[in-house]
Amino acid sequence: QVHLVESGGGLVRPGGSLRLSCAAFGSIFSIVSMGWYRQAPGKQRELVALITSGGSTKYGDSVKGRFAISRDDAKNTVYLQMNNLGPEDTAVFYCNAHAPPSDYWGQGTQVTISP
Repeated sequence: QVHLVESGGGLVRPGGSLRLSCAAFGSIFSIVSMGWYRQAPGKQRELVALITSGGSTKYGDSVKGRFAISRDDAKNTVYLQMNNLGPEDTAVFYCNAHAPPSDYWGQGTQVTISP
């Protein structure tokens, strides 16, 4: 079992920045990748960014060049630095840990971009 604790969401003005954190607890040795997904009202959940245990990263097309995912292995924590945020980034962001054959999800953190 893996338990994920997210933090860092909130309200920010367009053009601003936020950093999300996701700390993993439990059977962290089984995790092969961690990432962030988001779900806006009326839309499907989509990949924002992920990072593998080997350090490879993948980003959704809409965030490339604006968001950066990183990790601190000593803290078992993954970060998502989000820059140049726009209203289209408003969503609930969910942390994910892929530990085959299971996927674990955090509780979600709201990110709202508004003037």
